[in-house]
Amino acid sequence: MKIRTVKELLDARLIVGEDFLDQEVLSGCGSDLMSDVLAFVKEQTVLLTGLNNPQVIRTAEVLDVSAIVFVRGKTPSPEVIEMAIERDIVLLSTDDTLFEACGKLYQGGLRGG
Repeated sequence: MKIRTVKELLDARLIVGEDFLDQEVLSGCGSDLMSDVLAFVKEQTVLLTGLNNPQVIRTAEVLDVSAIVFVRGKTPSPEVIEMAIERDIVLLSTDDTLFEACGKLYQGGLRGG
């Protein structure tokens, strides 16, 4: 699934990464615990989370996560946005809860890792 499709399915707002919307993601993960993300996520994944601090970007970088979707309408700090720009990570924000967003992506055909 393309990140652009993720954006459309979640009616998400693009924060950064417009040049990367046509990248493919192979799976999705929804978690606020970065230790779980480190244990279970593979590359080319979209990460859905309500956590919006620099640790999310650091975790995404280690795992080669393609995109991060902040749920519940959260907007990351300028520091987090700058870190994502430096690492070519797409940032999106949706008003959906974590549960709703994961369900929409699953229904759209994206599976877990």
